[in-house]
Amino acid sequence: MIYKSNFSVAETLDRLTEILAGKGIEVAARVDHSAAAAGVGMELRPTQILLFGNPKLGTPLMQADQGVGFDLPMKALAWLDIDGVVWLRVTDPNELQTGHGLRGVDPVIQKMGDALSAMATAATSGQ
Repeated sequence: MIYKSNFSVAETLDRLTEILAGKGIEVAARVDHSAAAAGVGMELRPTQILLFGNPKLGTPLMQADQGVGFDLPMKALAWLDIDGVVWLRVTDPNELQTGHGLRGVDPVIQKMGDALSAMATAATSGQ
């Protein structure tokens, strides 16, 4: 799930963080890849990742297959491309389901997908 953002990388993730907090979703970590690159004397266009999750939705997936824990918590990556466009990619729950062969979790996957889509749209478009 990839969205074009109307905001900078940092502001896009700041906005997403606010939205998540408003829904009671915990942010586990935020990593600034470009700052890490600068720390070793390398350049990287602005790139940051946010790790977040809701145990009420993630736990049923891990109950179906604990291996899905490898792909949780959910992730949101914001980056500035070579053309100066900011993008936001969020974990696609359908890919989790397909990749892990999860069965019997369709309602959870649908709820996650709908929520992530709405939150990503709000974070990137301001709506």
